Amino acid sequence: MSSNHVNNRNRQCHSEMASNYLPIINNKNNNGHVSQTSKLTSIALLVGSASLVLTGCQSNPTASADVAASSTLMDFSTANPAQSQRQGRAFTASQEAQAERYAQLFNQEKYPNTEHQAKAHLLAAIRQHLATEHVAVAQANYQAVPFIDADSIDAGSSSLLRTIIETYAYQPEGMYDSSDDEAQAEARAELAAVGVESNKCNENEDDDAYEVCVVEGINYDYDDAKDSIESDYPSDYADEEQKAEQEKKAIAAILAEAGENEPTSSDASSDNEYAYDGADDYSSDDYNNYDEYSSGGEGMLSGMSGLNPKKMAAKYEAMQMAKQQAKTEPTNSEELSMSSTGLIGNILTMFSRTPEQIAASNAYQYQHLTFNSVSQHNPKQRQLQSVYSYDYATPTISSSIQIPVAFDFNNSSVTLDPSAIMPIVALVNPENTPLPSQLASHTVSFGLPDSITAQLPPAVLYDAVLNAIQSSMAELAPEHFSAVDISGDAFAKEVGATRAVKVYFGSQQSGEMIGKTLKYVTKSLQEYVDANPEKYPDGAMLKAALAKAQLYNKGYQSADVGSLLQLIEAIGPISFNQINYYYLDNSDRLLAKQQRVNIGGDLLGSTTTMLNQVRYDKASFDHHALTPLLAESFGSNAVAPIDGNAWIAAQRQKKDRLQTARYARYAYEDGRLETDYSSDEYDDRYDAESIDESRIGDAKDDNEK
Repeated sequence: MSSNHVNNRNRQCHSEMASNYLPIINNKNNNGHVSQTSKLTSIALLVGSASLVLTGCQSNPTASADVAASSTLMDFSTANPAQSQRQGRAFTASQEAQAERYAQLFNQEKYPNTEHQAKAHLLAAIRQHLATEHVAVAQANYQAVPFIDADSIDAGSSSLLRTIIETYAYQPEGMYDSSDDEAQAEARAELAAVGVESNKCNENEDDDAYEVCVVEGINYDYDDAKDSIESDYPSDYADEEQKAEQEKKAIAAILAEAGENEPTSSDASSDNEYAYDGADDYSSDDYNNYDEYSSGGEGMLSGMSGLNPKKMAAKYEAMQMAKQQAKTEPTNSEELSMSSTGLIGNILTMFSRTPEQIAASNAYQYQHLTFNSVSQHNPKQRQLQSVYSYDYATPTISSSIQIPVAFDFNNSSVTLDPSAIMPIVALVNPENTPLPSQLASHTVSFGLPDSITAQLPPAVLYDAVLNAIQSSMAELAPEHFSAVDISGDAFAKEVGATRAVKVYFGSQQSGEMIGKTLKYVTKSLQEYVDANPEKYPDGAMLKAALAKAQLYNKGYQSADVGSLLQLIEAIGPISFNQINYYYLDNSDRLLAKQQRVNIGGDLLGSTTTMLNQVRYDKASFDHHALTPLLAESFGSNAVAPIDGNAWIAAQRQKKDRLQTARYARYAYEDGRLETDYSSDEYDDRYDAESIDESRIGDAKDDNEK
């Protein structure tokens, strides 16, 4: 084996020597051939590359042995145990280093990169935050901006959805299409064929044959045919109008010969009566089916003819030219806009807001509008208490709508202050709506019925949802989590954060979160049902619903829900995304959160941004203006809420009593009539009243006629 190795090395050296002499030989052979300069250049490059590859070939055996000894490859040319051991250890170390490098590239659990570290810090902070009691103070502000920036390359361009809608609805005046000639020719040929068949039937004296002709002749509506042919011709072509007039005369002649004119009552013959009887043999369904085929463009797919690519392209070009003409001629801009976009285009224009309207909305509405809230979360008791306030304040007007809401999942109840919605309740049910002075407490508590809580306790659903949200976020790809620099973040300095993690939720990520959350919730509820077989026997409603949900969950992946939202965003009149910034301290405790939600689209012409800042510190909660209302509504010294279930039951019982009294009054009137009159007198009076009522009904019908 060693001799073969030496021979191979010698062959490599001879190859190197030959490669060194190759340029000299080529120069001798090609001397005087200046036209082959490019070929010589290519050969020189090839020789240079080969020399670089063969650089390791050495003619000195001692030097070759030293290089082999220092290499990580095993050298079997010499029988030196010490050298083999050294080479073996070097080879093992090299393999371990390569495996370590490979693990650093792909094993993010052991060697996490920046994104994985940011995700790990955030998940730890969220788990700790949801498991401990905390308070929150939130304030949301709004701002609208044009959907397309004025400096963008897309400025002045419509979205694909709006272009398709406007092009489909566009009907240019005087636009002539040569394809209409074929349809008109077919209509004229069909009209002539029907006329000939009707004429043959009219000349046939056999009643049976005439009946068959009437049945198979298809009662063609000549007036509709004439109208359709006349309407297909543009009014701008005089020769087409002349042809239409000639067609009218030809149709009139055919009608006269076929005897299709309406017969008078005096001209009705027995043959005609027999023919009409034959025509009556058609069922109404057959006649309706015939109407569907004979109506042509009025069928179910009548609008699909406008989706011809050639027609759509021509209509689009004409529409764009009309819009350009409207810009160059301001006096006719309104008229051209009406003709170019039609009713649908005008509706879209009405919904779309101009930059001036957007600026006015920011100055007069969004700048003075805030959405505030204070919340208190107790995870052990599964309670969430909040006060939401919708505030609008200007130098001349100030208004505030405040709604306290509390959820108690252990007791399956929700408590709220109905003052904000009391005017709406008064409009629906004014008799049973109490005044604020009549309420013993300003909060009302509603509980779920036992039929629902027995099937699914809200506490179980609460735990399933919280766990699903955490597990779903943990499965999101790390590239959606980014550690951001907060050195220049003013909000981070206010809350005292040392690090921040940015999480982007677009349509794909939001849909994936929804899909994963649904699957995790279904899995948790299934585990609860399996752990309590005595409560959920075979055939139980919840068990059957979960089995069906699990069946459907196998048919899609969570990312498919995100793709569906992307499709809706692509073809729909709305685009949305959500960006979250989580602010943490050194111990991975969640201090604050900043959420930015963008909602808008080209059809609306604007994008509305909601910026929501949430603080989780106790100091902000204690000094907030809504905190006293939260304590007054749900604190330890708060007045007990009104039992909403009892109030609803009392209203239902009152309604049932009124209905029972109404039926009793009807029975009392019937009994009084039976005691006052004998049966014969009662029947006569009842018949007389019936006759009078029928006469009154006839008189009403005559008056309406």
